[in-house]
Amino acid sequence: MDIRLARAEDFVGMQQANLVNLPENYHIRLWIYHIVTWPQLSYVVEDFKGRIIGYVLAKIEEESEDKTADIHGHINSISVLRGYRRLGLAKKLMLLSQEAMASVYKAQYVSLHVRETNKAAIGLYRDTLGFEVADVEKGYYADGEDAYMMRLNLESEP
Repeated sequence: MDIRLARAEDFVGMQQANLVNLPENYHIRLWIYHIVTWPQLSYVVEDFKGRIIGYVLAKIEEESEDKTADIHGHINSISVLRGYRRLGLAKKLMLLSQEAMASVYKAQYVSLHVRETNKAAIGLYRDTLGFEVADVEKGYYADGEDAYMMRLNLESEP
């Protein structure tokens, strides 16, 4: 398996991995926009046949009117196909994206949303990667489920 930066032509494979695993789906424009706008932050995992079996889609939060606000990254979506889970691929994808957020964009922290019932993902984020629950967003998902907004402070390289 090979982990590499995502390219614009990967969006179909990334979207397929999303459709198979996750109830939230994004328009094609969002996939391409993220890959083109923040090319250092999104990664894919390919199997030996070159098929995308996992990805992380990330961004740097758009500037707010508050110019003193911290620069921070956000994980929009991460998915690894079921047959390839428990191999550490999601952790590797997350770490690569987080490292790029800190080194390329000097992000102070990274955030993400996760369904409060997604115990496996929460375990990865909290227990393996060190994220903390920063807030609960009621009714965040289209089906009305609440989301944990999780956050991890990053160390920027000098």
